[in-house]
Amino acid sequence: MFRTVTFAAALSAALAALATAAAAQPSSAYAPFASGSDQQAAMTAGRLTSEQLVKDDLARIAALDRTGPKLNAVIALNPHALADARKLDAERKAGHVRGPLHGLPVLLKDNIESADGTATTAGSLALKDNVTGRDAPIVKRLTDAGAVILGKANLSEWANFRSTHSISGWTGVAGLVRNPYSTDRTACGSSAGSGVAVSAGLVTLAIGTETDGSVTCPAAINGVVGLKPTLGLVSRTYVVPISAEQDTPGPMTRTVRDAAAMLGAMAGSDPADPATRDADAHKTDYLAGLKPDALKDARIGVLRMTLGRSPQTDAVFERALAALRKAGAVLVEVKGPDDAAMNAISAAEGESLRVEFKAALNAYLASLPPKVTIRTLDDLIAFNAREPRETPLFGQEIFEQSAKAPPITDAGYLRARANAKKLARAALDKMLTDANVEVLVGPSTGPASIVDPIDGSRNLGSYSTLPAVSGYPHLTVPMGSVSGLPVNISFLGPAWSEARLLALGYSFEQATHARINPLFLPNVGARPEFAKAYDPR
Repeated sequence: MFRTVTFAAALSAALAALATAAAAQPSSAYAPFASGSDQQAAMTAGRLTSEQLVKDDLARIAALDRTGPKLNAVIALNPHALADARKLDAERKAGHVRGPLHGLPVLLKDNIESADGTATTAGSLALKDNVTGRDAPIVKRLTDAGAVILGKANLSEWANFRSTHSISGWTGVAGLVRNPYSTDRTACGSSAGSGVAVSAGLVTLAIGTETDGSVTCPAAINGVVGLKPTLGLVSRTYVVPISAEQDTPGPMTRTVRDAAAMLGAMAGSDPADPATRDADAHKTDYLAGLKPDALKDARIGVLRMTLGRSPQTDAVFERALAALRKAGAVLVEVKGPDDAAMNAISAAEGESLRVEFKAALNAYLASLPPKVTIRTLDDLIAFNAREPRETPLFGQEIFEQSAKAPPITDAGYLRARANAKKLARAALDKMLTDANVEVLVGPSTGPASIVDPIDGSRNLGSYSTLPAVSGYPHLTVPMGSVSGLPVNISFLGPAWSEARLLALGYSFEQATHARINPLFLPNVGARPEFAKAYDPR
Protein backbone atom coordinates (compact mmCIF):
# COMPACT_ATOMS: atom_id res chain seq x y z
CA MET A 1 0.00 0.00 0.00
CA PHE A 2 2.88 2.36 0.83
CA ARG A 3 4.36 1.96 -2.67
CA THR A 4 0.99 2.58 -4.30
CA VAL A 5 0.62 5.90 -2.53
CA THR A 6 4.24 6.86 -3.24
CA PHE A 7 4.06 6.30 -6.97
CA ALA A 8 0.56 7.70 -7.30
CA ALA A 9 1.87 10.85 -5.65
CA ALA A 10 4.90 10.86 -7.92
CA LEU A 11 2.73 10.51 -11.01
CA SER A 12 0.44 13.27 -9.77
CA ALA A 13 3.45 15.54 -9.23
CA ALA A 14 4.76 14.67 -12.67
CA LEU A 15 1.44 15.52 -14.32
CA ALA A 16 1.30 18.79 -12.39
CA ALA A 17 4.80 19.66 -13.60
CA LEU A 18 3.82 18.92 -17.19
CA ALA A 19 0.73 21.08 -16.81
CA THR A 20 2.90 23.90 -15.48
CA ALA A 21 5.27 23.50 -18.42
CA ALA A 22 2.36 23.57 -20.83
CA ALA A 23 1.03 26.71 -19.19
CA ALA A 24 4.41 28.31 -19.72
CA GLN A 25 4.28 27.88 -23.49
CA PRO A 26 5.15 31.17 -25.18
CA SER A 27 2.37 33.49 -26.18
CA SER A 28 4.20 34.05 -29.45
CA ALA A 29 3.38 30.63 -30.96
CA TYR A 30 7.11 29.95 -31.05
CA ALA A 31 8.25 26.77 -29.28
CA PRO A 32 10.40 27.19 -26.15
CA PHE A 33 12.75 24.47 -27.42
CA ALA A 34 13.36 26.10 -30.80
CA SER A 35 16.97 26.68 -31.79
CA GLY A 36 18.50 30.13 -31.87
CA SER A 37 18.92 29.86 -35.63
CA ASP A 38 15.20 29.08 -36.00
CA GLN A 39 14.31 31.99 -33.72
CA GLN A 40 16.56 34.22 -35.79
CA ALA A 41 14.82 33.09 -38.98
CA ALA A 42 11.43 33.84 -37.39
CA MET A 43 12.57 37.35 -36.48
CA THR A 44 13.89 37.87 -40.00
CA ALA A 45 10.51 36.80 -41.38
CA GLY A 46 8.67 39.14 -39.01
CA ARG A 47 6.94 36.33 -37.09
CA LEU A 48 8.80 37.03 -33.85
CA THR A 49 10.51 39.89 -32.04
CA SER A 50 13.32 39.98 -29.53
CA GLU A 51 10.98 41.66 -27.06
CA GLN A 52 8.54 38.74 -27.35
CA LEU A 53 11.37 36.23 -26.90
CA VAL A 54 12.48 37.94 -23.71
CA LYS A 55 8.91 38.06 -22.41
CA ASP A 56 8.44 34.36 -23.18
CA ASP A 57 11.68 33.45 -21.40
CA LEU A 58 10.67 35.50 -18.36
CA ALA A 59 7.29 33.75 -18.29
CA ARG A 60 8.88 30.30 -18.36
CA ILE A 61 11.34 31.30 -15.65
CA ALA A 62 8.40 32.42 -13.51
CA ALA A 63 6.50 29.19 -14.17
CA LEU A 64 9.29 26.61 -14.00
CA ASP A 65 12.23 28.15 -12.17
CA ARG A 66 10.55 30.17 -9.44
CA THR A 67 7.46 27.94 -9.08
CA GLY A 68 6.34 24.59 -10.52
CA PRO A 69 9.29 22.17 -10.35
CA LYS A 70 11.42 25.07 -8.99
CA LEU A 71 14.52 24.41 -11.06
CA ASN A 72 16.54 27.18 -9.33
CA ALA A 73 18.56 27.69 -12.51
CA VAL A 74 18.42 31.50 -12.49
CA ILE A 75 19.92 33.67 -9.76
CA ALA A 76 19.16 37.15 -11.12
CA LEU A 77 17.44 38.85 -14.04
CA ASN A 78 18.76 41.83 -15.96
CA PRO A 79 16.33 44.71 -15.28
CA HIS A 80 17.21 46.22 -18.67
CA ALA A 81 16.62 43.08 -20.76
CA LEU A 82 13.29 44.15 -22.23
CA ALA A 83 14.56 47.64 -23.04
CA ASP A 84 17.64 46.14 -24.69
CA ALA A 85 15.44 43.82 -26.74
CA ARG A 86 13.27 46.71 -27.92
CA LYS A 87 16.36 48.63 -29.09
CA LEU A 88 17.52 45.63 -31.08
CA ASP A 89 14.06 45.23 -32.60
CA ALA A 90 14.24 48.88 -33.68
CA GLU A 91 17.63 48.25 -35.26
CA ARG A 92 16.23 45.29 -37.18
CA LYS A 93 13.26 47.33 -38.34
CA ALA A 94 15.70 49.98 -39.59
CA GLY A 95 17.54 47.35 -41.64
CA HIS A 96 20.52 46.78 -39.34
CA VAL A 97 21.08 43.21 -38.14
CA ARG A 98 24.35 42.63 -36.30
CA GLY A 99 24.59 38.91 -36.98
CA PRO A 100 23.19 35.50 -36.01
CA LEU A 101 22.82 36.47 -32.33
CA HIS A 102 20.84 39.68 -32.98
CA GLY A 103 17.99 39.82 -30.46
CA LEU A 104 18.62 36.42 -28.86
CA PRO A 105 18.57 36.26 -25.02
CA VAL A 106 21.63 34.84 -23.23
CA LEU A 107 22.11 33.80 -19.59
CA LEU A 108 25.52 34.28 -17.99
CA LYS A 109 26.89 31.98 -15.32
CA ASP A 110 26.95 34.05 -12.14
CA ASN A 111 30.73 34.28 -12.01
CA ILE A 112 30.83 36.52 -15.10
CA GLU A 113 30.54 40.27 -14.58
CA SER A 114 28.00 42.35 -16.48
CA ALA A 115 27.34 46.09 -16.27
CA ASP A 116 23.57 45.79 -15.88
CA GLY A 117 23.14 46.35 -12.15
CA THR A 118 23.16 42.66 -11.20
CA ALA A 119 25.67 41.34 -8.67
CA THR A 120 28.28 38.76 -9.66
CA THR A 121 28.22 36.43 -6.67
CA ALA A 122 29.82 33.12 -7.71
CA GLY A 123 26.89 31.82 -5.67
CA SER A 124 28.36 33.10 -2.40
CA LEU A 125 26.66 35.37 0.12
CA ALA A 126 30.08 36.97 0.60
CA LEU A 127 29.69 38.59 -2.85
CA LYS A 128 26.03 39.58 -2.63
CA ASP A 129 27.05 43.25 -3.04
CA ASN A 130 29.49 42.64 -5.88
CA VAL A 131 27.99 45.06 -8.41
CA THR A 132 31.09 46.20 -10.27
CA GLY A 133 29.60 48.11 -13.19
CA ARG A 134 32.03 46.21 -15.43
CA ASP A 135 31.24 44.17 -18.51
CA ALA A 136 33.52 41.16 -18.94
CA PRO A 137 35.00 41.38 -22.46
CA ILE A 138 33.05 38.29 -23.50
CA VAL A 139 29.83 40.01 -22.41
CA LYS A 140 30.75 43.11 -24.44
CA ARG A 141 31.46 40.88 -27.43
CA LEU A 142 28.07 39.22 -27.09
CA THR A 143 26.14 42.46 -26.74
CA ASP A 144 28.09 44.00 -29.62
CA ALA A 145 26.95 40.99 -31.65
CA GLY A 146 23.33 41.78 -30.74
CA ALA A 147 22.69 39.36 -27.88
CA VAL A 148 20.39 40.37 -25.00
CA ILE A 149 21.77 39.58 -21.55
CA LEU A 150 18.79 38.03 -19.77
CA GLY A 151 20.44 37.59 -16.38
CA LYS A 152 22.66 35.31 -14.31
CA ALA A 153 22.52 31.53 -13.95
CA ASN A 154 22.94 29.59 -10.71
CA LEU A 155 26.04 27.39 -10.38
CA SER A 156 28.08 25.30 -8.00
CA GLU A 157 29.30 27.81 -5.42
CA TRP A 158 32.78 29.13 -6.22
CA ALA A 159 32.67 26.94 -9.35
CA ASN A 160 32.84 23.77 -7.21
CA PHE A 161 36.19 24.71 -5.68
CA ARG A 162 35.20 25.07 -2.04
CA SER A 163 34.87 21.56 -0.62
CA THR A 164 35.84 17.99 -1.43
CA HIS A 165 32.30 17.04 -0.38
CA SER A 166 30.40 19.76 -2.24
CA ILE A 167 27.05 19.15 -3.93
CA SER A 168 27.15 20.19 -7.57
CA GLY A 169 24.74 22.98 -8.43
CA TRP A 170 24.27 24.25 -4.84
CA THR A 171 24.91 27.83 -3.73
CA GLY A 172 24.32 29.75 -0.54
CA VAL A 173 22.60 32.44 -2.62
CA ALA A 174 20.04 30.37 -4.51
CA GLY A 175 20.10 26.78 -3.28
CA LEU A 176 20.20 23.66 -5.44
CA VAL A 177 19.79 23.62 -9.21
CA ARG A 178 17.42 20.78 -10.13
CA ASN A 179 17.73 18.49 -13.12
CA PRO A 180 14.66 19.02 -15.37
CA TYR A 181 14.62 15.35 -16.45
CA SER A 182 14.39 14.09 -12.86
CA THR A 183 14.45 16.76 -10.19
CA ASP A 184 15.94 14.45 -7.56
CA ARG A 185 19.09 13.98 -9.68
CA THR A 186 22.20 16.06 -10.11
CA ALA A 187 22.42 18.81 -12.69
CA CYS A 188 26.22 18.45 -12.40
CA GLY A 189 28.45 21.49 -12.14
CA SER A 190 29.71 23.94 -11.90
CA SER A 191 27.72 25.52 -14.76
CA ALA A 192 24.58 23.74 -13.56
CA GLY A 193 22.18 26.64 -13.97
CA SER A 194 23.40 27.39 -17.49
CA GLY A 195 22.86 23.78 -18.55
CA VAL A 196 19.45 23.45 -16.93
CA ALA A 197 18.18 26.81 -18.22
CA VAL A 198 19.00 25.86 -21.81
CA SER A 199 17.71 22.30 -21.44
CA ALA A 200 14.43 23.41 -19.85
CA GLY A 201 13.74 26.06 -22.48
CA LEU A 202 14.13 28.95 -20.03
CA VAL A 203 16.57 30.51 -22.48
CA THR A 204 18.09 29.42 -25.79
CA LEU A 205 21.72 30.37 -25.16
CA ALA A 206 23.91 30.42 -22.06
CA ILE A 207 27.53 30.82 -21.02
CA GLY A 208 29.29 28.46 -18.65
CA THR A 209 32.88 28.38 -17.44
CA GLU A 210 35.14 25.38 -17.08
CA THR A 211 38.26 24.55 -15.11
CA ASP A 212 37.79 20.78 -15.37
CA GLY A 213 34.39 19.53 -16.54
CA SER A 214 32.31 22.51 -15.48
CA VAL A 215 30.87 23.17 -18.94
CA THR A 216 30.94 19.68 -20.37
CA CYS A 217 29.46 17.76 -17.41
CA PRO A 218 26.34 19.92 -16.88
CA ALA A 219 25.87 20.09 -20.66
CA ALA A 220 25.98 16.28 -20.88
CA ILE A 221 23.85 15.62 -17.79
CA ASN A 222 21.18 18.04 -19.05
CA GLY A 223 21.25 16.93 -22.68
CA VAL A 224 22.61 20.07 -24.34
CA VAL A 225 25.63 21.04 -26.40
CA GLY A 226 28.62 22.39 -24.48
CA LEU A 227 32.01 23.54 -25.71
CA LYS A 228 35.12 24.06 -23.61
CA PRO A 229 37.35 26.01 -26.01
CA THR A 230 41.12 25.89 -26.33
CA LEU A 231 42.66 27.79 -23.42
CA GLY A 232 43.26 31.31 -24.70
CA LEU A 233 40.59 31.47 -27.40
CA VAL A 234 38.13 33.26 -25.09
CA SER A 235 38.88 36.02 -22.56
CA ARG A 236 38.63 35.42 -18.80
CA THR A 237 38.86 39.07 -17.70
CA TYR A 238 36.26 39.93 -15.02
CA VAL A 239 35.36 36.28 -14.52
CA VAL A 240 35.68 35.04 -10.93
CA PRO A 241 38.78 32.84 -11.24
CA ILE A 242 40.14 29.50 -10.16
CA SER A 243 43.12 29.08 -12.47
CA ALA A 244 44.65 31.14 -15.26
CA GLU A 245 46.09 27.85 -16.54
CA GLN A 246 42.73 26.09 -17.02
CA ASP A 247 39.76 28.48 -16.73
CA THR A 248 37.77 29.28 -19.86
CA PRO A 249 34.19 30.34 -20.61
CA GLY A 250 32.27 28.36 -23.20
CA PRO A 251 28.86 28.29 -24.91
CA MET A 252 25.99 26.03 -23.83
CA THR A 253 23.14 25.61 -26.31
CA ARG A 254 20.59 23.12 -27.60
CA THR A 255 22.24 22.82 -31.04
CA VAL A 256 25.77 22.75 -32.41
CA ARG A 257 24.92 25.57 -34.83
CA ASP A 258 24.02 27.85 -31.95
CA ALA A 259 27.25 26.96 -30.14
CA ALA A 260 29.22 27.85 -33.28
CA ALA A 261 27.41 31.18 -33.56
CA MET A 262 28.14 32.00 -29.92
CA LEU A 263 31.79 31.02 -30.18
CA GLY A 264 32.15 33.26 -33.22
CA ALA A 265 31.04 36.21 -31.10
CA MET A 266 32.95 35.27 -27.93
CA ALA A 267 36.35 34.33 -29.34
CA GLY A 268 39.17 36.83 -29.73
CA SER A 269 42.22 38.41 -28.16
CA ASP A 270 41.93 40.53 -25.02
CA PRO A 271 44.88 42.80 -24.08
CA ALA A 272 44.05 42.27 -20.39
CA ASP A 273 44.32 38.48 -20.70
CA PRO A 274 47.79 37.44 -21.96
CA ALA A 275 46.66 33.87 -22.59
CA THR A 276 44.48 35.15 -25.48
CA ARG A 277 47.41 36.68 -27.36
CA ASP A 278 46.99 34.27 -30.31
CA ALA A 279 43.17 34.10 -30.28
CA ASP A 280 42.59 36.49 -33.18
CA ALA A 281 45.00 34.49 -35.34
CA HIS A 282 43.09 31.27 -34.67
CA LYS A 283 39.53 32.57 -34.63
CA THR A 284 37.53 31.65 -37.73
CA ASP A 285 33.99 31.53 -39.10
CA TYR A 286 32.73 28.52 -37.15
CA LEU A 287 29.33 28.56 -38.83
CA ALA A 288 30.84 28.31 -42.32
CA GLY A 289 32.29 24.87 -41.63
CA LEU A 290 29.04 23.24 -40.51
CA LYS A 291 28.04 20.70 -43.16
CA PRO A 292 25.89 17.57 -42.70
CA ASP A 293 28.46 15.40 -44.51
CA ALA A 294 31.50 16.51 -42.48
CA LEU A 295 31.90 13.01 -41.02
CA LYS A 296 32.53 11.40 -44.41
CA ASP A 297 36.06 9.89 -44.40
CA ALA A 298 36.89 11.51 -41.04
CA ARG A 299 39.28 9.34 -39.01
CA ILE A 300 38.07 9.20 -35.41
CA GLY A 301 39.62 7.49 -32.40
CA VAL A 302 37.27 5.64 -30.07
CA LEU A 303 37.79 5.82 -26.29
CA ARG A 304 36.01 3.40 -23.97
CA MET A 305 34.87 4.56 -20.55
CA THR A 306 36.46 2.75 -17.61
CA LEU A 307 35.75 4.85 -14.50
CA GLY A 308 32.05 5.00 -13.66
CA ARG A 309 31.05 2.67 -16.50
CA SER A 310 27.37 2.18 -17.14
CA PRO A 311 26.20 -0.73 -19.35
CA GLN A 312 23.22 1.34 -20.46
CA THR A 313 25.48 4.24 -21.46
CA ASP A 314 27.78 1.81 -23.26
CA ALA A 315 24.80 0.61 -25.31
CA VAL A 316 23.87 4.16 -26.30
CA PHE A 317 27.52 4.82 -27.20
CA GLU A 318 27.56 1.76 -29.47
CA ARG A 319 24.55 3.16 -31.32
CA ALA A 320 26.37 6.48 -31.62
CA LEU A 321 29.40 4.73 -33.09
CA ALA A 322 27.13 2.99 -35.59
CA ALA A 323 25.74 6.39 -36.59
CA LEU A 324 29.27 7.73 -37.06
CA ARG A 325 30.14 4.78 -39.31
CA LYS A 326 26.94 5.17 -41.30
CA ALA A 327 27.80 8.84 -41.85
CA GLY A 328 31.12 7.76 -43.38
CA ALA A 329 33.55 8.10 -40.48
CA VAL A 330 36.48 5.70 -40.15
CA LEU A 331 36.65 4.53 -36.53
CA VAL A 332 39.86 3.39 -34.85
CA GLU A 333 39.94 1.86 -31.36
CA VAL A 334 42.28 3.84 -29.09
CA LYS A 335 43.65 2.90 -25.69
CA GLY A 336 43.64 5.76 -23.21
CA PRO A 337 46.20 6.43 -20.48
CA ASP A 338 46.30 3.88 -17.65
CA ASP A 339 45.13 4.66 -14.14
CA ALA A 340 48.64 5.44 -12.90
CA ALA A 341 49.14 8.07 -15.61
CA MET A 342 45.76 9.67 -14.93
CA ASN A 343 46.38 9.66 -11.19
CA ALA A 344 49.70 11.47 -11.74
CA ILE A 345 48.00 14.10 -13.90
CA SER A 346 45.17 14.58 -11.40
CA ALA A 347 47.54 14.89 -8.44
CA ALA A 348 49.67 17.51 -10.19
CA GLU A 349 46.52 19.31 -11.31
CA GLY A 350 45.10 19.44 -7.78
CA GLU A 351 48.33 20.76 -6.31
CA SER A 352 48.57 23.41 -9.02
CA LEU A 353 44.96 24.57 -8.78
CA ARG A 354 45.20 25.32 -5.06
CA VAL A 355 48.20 27.59 -5.64
CA GLU A 356 46.62 29.29 -8.64
CA PHE A 357 43.29 29.77 -6.91
CA LYS A 358 44.80 31.54 -3.92
CA ALA A 359 46.76 33.97 -6.11
CA ALA A 360 43.98 34.59 -8.63
CA LEU A 361 41.18 34.97 -6.09
CA ASN A 362 43.13 37.39 -3.92
CA ALA A 363 43.87 39.53 -6.99
CA TYR A 364 40.21 39.44 -8.06
CA LEU A 365 38.82 40.28 -4.61
CA ALA A 366 41.24 43.20 -4.31
CA SER A 367 39.71 44.73 -7.46
CA LEU A 368 36.12 44.80 -6.19
CA PRO A 369 34.07 47.81 -5.06
CA PRO A 370 34.49 49.01 -1.44
CA LYS A 371 31.05 47.69 -0.52
CA VAL A 372 32.47 44.16 -0.84
CA THR A 373 34.31 43.74 2.46
CA ILE A 374 35.79 40.32 1.63
CA ARG A 375 39.22 41.20 0.17
CA THR A 376 41.24 37.98 0.57
CA LEU A 377 40.82 34.20 0.70
CA ASP A 378 41.43 34.36 4.46
CA ASP A 379 38.55 36.87 4.77
CA LEU A 380 36.35 34.50 2.80
CA ILE A 381 37.20 31.53 5.03
CA ALA A 382 36.36 33.60 8.11
CA PHE A 383 33.07 34.75 6.53
CA ASN A 384 31.98 31.18 5.82
CA ALA A 385 32.92 30.09 9.33
CA ARG A 386 30.55 32.64 10.87
CA GLU A 387 27.76 32.40 8.26
CA PRO A 388 25.65 29.26 8.87
CA ARG A 389 23.77 29.68 5.57
CA GLU A 390 27.02 28.85 3.76
CA THR A 391 27.79 25.55 5.46
CA PRO A 392 24.60 23.54 6.07
CA LEU A 393 25.64 20.80 3.63
CA PHE A 394 29.43 20.83 3.36
CA GLY A 395 32.50 22.73 4.50
CA GLN A 396 35.39 24.58 2.87
CA GLU A 397 38.33 22.17 2.96
CA ILE A 398 39.64 23.26 -0.45
CA PHE A 399 39.62 26.90 0.66
CA GLU A 400 41.55 25.98 3.80
CA GLN A 401 44.07 23.90 1.85
CA SER A 402 44.49 26.68 -0.72
CA ALA A 403 45.10 29.28 2.00
CA LYS A 404 48.15 27.27 3.05
CA ALA A 405 49.44 26.90 -0.51
CA PRO A 406 52.80 28.44 -1.46
CA PRO A 407 53.07 31.54 -3.67
CA ILE A 408 52.65 31.17 -7.41
CA THR A 409 56.42 31.68 -7.83
CA ASP A 410 57.16 28.54 -5.80
CA ALA A 411 59.47 26.12 -7.61
CA GLY A 412 57.51 23.07 -6.53
CA TYR A 413 54.30 24.53 -7.90
CA LEU A 414 55.94 25.47 -11.20
CA ARG A 415 57.21 21.89 -11.59
CA ALA A 416 53.78 20.45 -10.78
CA ARG A 417 51.97 22.67 -13.30
CA ALA A 418 54.52 22.04 -16.05
CA ASN A 419 54.37 18.32 -15.38
CA ALA A 420 50.57 18.19 -15.42
CA LYS A 421 50.37 20.05 -18.72
CA LYS A 422 53.18 18.00 -20.28
CA LEU A 423 51.60 14.67 -19.28
CA ALA A 424 48.10 15.65 -20.42
CA ARG A 425 49.24 16.97 -23.79
CA ALA A 426 51.50 13.97 -24.34
CA ALA A 427 48.62 11.59 -23.60
CA LEU A 428 46.24 13.28 -26.04
CA ASP A 429 48.89 13.82 -28.72
CA LYS A 430 49.99 10.18 -28.50
CA MET A 431 46.46 8.86 -28.97
CA LEU A 432 45.83 11.15 -31.92
CA THR A 433 49.18 10.40 -33.57
CA ASP A 434 49.46 6.67 -32.93
CA ALA A 435 46.00 6.00 -34.33
CA ASN A 436 46.40 8.58 -37.10
CA VAL A 437 43.07 10.20 -36.19
CA GLU A 438 42.03 13.84 -36.09
CA VAL A 439 39.69 13.64 -33.08
CA LEU A 440 38.75 11.29 -30.26
CA VAL A 441 35.25 10.36 -29.13
CA GLY A 442 33.92 8.76 -25.96
CA PRO A 443 30.88 8.93 -23.66
CA SER A 444 30.93 12.34 -21.96
CA THR A 445 29.72 10.79 -18.68
CA GLY A 446 26.94 8.53 -17.42
CA PRO A 447 23.32 9.46 -16.70
CA ALA A 448 22.68 11.77 -13.76
CA SER A 449 22.98 10.25 -10.30
CA ILE A 450 20.68 11.02 -7.38
CA VAL A 451 21.61 14.01 -5.20
CA ASP A 452 22.52 12.70 -1.76
CA PRO A 453 23.31 15.39 0.83
CA ILE A 454 24.64 12.74 3.23
CA ASP A 455 26.91 10.56 1.11
CA GLY A 456 27.27 12.67 -2.03
CA SER A 457 26.91 11.36 -5.57
CA ARG A 458 28.74 8.52 -7.24
CA ASN A 459 31.54 9.30 -9.67
CA LEU A 460 30.03 9.30 -13.15
CA GLY A 461 33.36 9.16 -14.98
CA SER A 462 34.33 11.59 -17.75
CA TYR A 463 37.00 12.60 -20.24
CA SER A 464 37.24 16.18 -19.02
CA THR A 465 40.62 16.13 -17.26
CA LEU A 466 42.93 15.60 -20.26
CA PRO A 467 41.53 18.49 -22.35
CA ALA A 468 41.17 20.67 -19.24
CA VAL A 469 44.78 20.28 -18.11
CA SER A 470 46.27 20.32 -21.61
CA GLY A 471 44.22 23.36 -22.63
CA TYR A 472 42.77 21.49 -25.63
CA PRO A 473 39.12 21.84 -26.71
CA HIS A 474 36.28 19.52 -25.69
CA LEU A 475 32.82 19.42 -27.32
CA THR A 476 29.90 17.43 -25.92
CA VAL A 477 26.78 16.65 -28.00
CA PRO A 478 23.61 14.69 -27.11
CA MET A 479 23.77 11.05 -28.25
CA GLY A 480 20.70 9.50 -26.60
CA SER A 481 19.17 8.67 -23.25
CA VAL A 482 19.09 6.06 -20.49
CA SER A 483 15.66 5.65 -18.87
CA GLY A 484 14.79 9.17 -19.98
CA LEU A 485 18.05 10.68 -18.69
CA PRO A 486 20.31 12.28 -21.32
CA VAL A 487 23.77 10.99 -22.20
CA ASN A 488 26.22 12.78 -24.49
CA ILE A 489 29.20 11.99 -26.68
CA SER A 490 32.49 13.90 -26.33
CA PHE A 491 34.66 15.09 -29.23
CA LEU A 492 38.26 15.86 -28.22
CA GLY A 493 40.88 17.41 -30.50
CA PRO A 494 44.20 19.25 -30.53
CA ALA A 495 44.61 22.94 -29.71
CA TRP A 496 42.62 25.36 -31.87
CA SER A 497 40.57 22.58 -33.50
CA GLU A 498 37.17 24.05 -32.51
CA ALA A 499 36.05 24.49 -36.12
CA ARG A 500 36.65 20.81 -36.88
CA LEU A 501 35.09 19.59 -33.62
CA LEU A 502 31.99 21.70 -34.28
CA ALA A 503 31.78 20.47 -37.88
CA LEU A 504 31.96 16.82 -36.82
CA GLY A 505 29.60 17.38 -33.89
CA TYR A 506 27.13 19.08 -36.22
CA SER A 507 27.29 16.21 -38.70
CA PHE A 508 26.66 13.72 -35.88
CA GLU A 509 23.79 15.83 -34.55
CA GLN A 510 22.14 15.97 -37.98
CA ALA A 511 22.56 12.22 -38.44
CA THR A 512 21.02 11.32 -35.09
CA HIS A 513 18.78 14.12 -33.77
CA ALA A 514 19.31 12.43 -30.41
CA ARG A 515 18.42 15.26 -28.04
CA ILE A 516 15.23 14.81 -25.98
CA ASN A 517 13.31 17.52 -24.13
CA PRO A 518 12.80 17.20 -20.35
CA LEU A 519 9.50 16.18 -18.76
CA PHE A 520 10.15 17.81 -15.35
CA LEU A 521 9.49 14.55 -13.48
CA PRO A 522 10.12 14.28 -9.71
CA ASN A 523 12.04 11.03 -10.23
CA VAL A 524 12.78 8.45 -12.93
CA GLY A 525 10.29 6.09 -11.28
CA ALA A 526 7.52 8.52 -12.20
CA ARG A 527 7.92 7.61 -15.86
CA PRO A 528 4.77 5.61 -16.65
CA GLU A 529 6.63 2.48 -17.74
CA PHE A 530 8.55 2.31 -14.45
CA ALA A 531 5.65 3.20 -12.17
CA LYS A 532 3.59 0.36 -13.65
CA ALA A 533 6.48 -2.10 -13.35
CA TYR A 534 7.20 -1.12 -9.75
CA ASP A 535 3.58 -1.62 -8.70
CA PRO A 536 1.44 -3.44 -11.30
CA ARG A 537 -1.60 -3.57 -8.99
